[in-house]
Amino acid sequence: MTKKVYHLANCKTCQRIISELGIGEEFEYQNIKVEKITEAQLDEMYHLVGSYEALFSRRSRKYRAWELHTKTLTEDDYRSYILKEYTFLKRPVFIIGDEIFIGNAKKTVAAVAKAIQ
Repeated sequence: MTKKVYHLANCKTCQRIISELGIGEEFEYQNIKVEKITEAQLDEMYHLVGSYEALFSRRSRKYRAWELHTKTLTEDDYRSYILKEYTFLKRPVFIIGDEIFIGNAKKTVAAVAKAIQ
């Protein structure tokens, strides 16, 4: 079964969630700042969730800096921006088997915890 987490190694929130979940070497870790997300990886995430927008983080500092908040973005735009700039991926992203868990909301973290038990 696939067990992977896309994260930022220097992100305190990602570190806290990974620590809280107590996951270890059974997961493949990808630090998205060092090892960029490939088109194939992003498309795999898309097929699990059904939307690039669901993977897109509006909390990224570059969202406002690039004035994206003033534009109407399409699915193709979301895909393109995530591939251009790693901070646009909502994190962490856990893939466990054929399930995907996106972001750091409490209910998302609880769902990951339940999935790994």
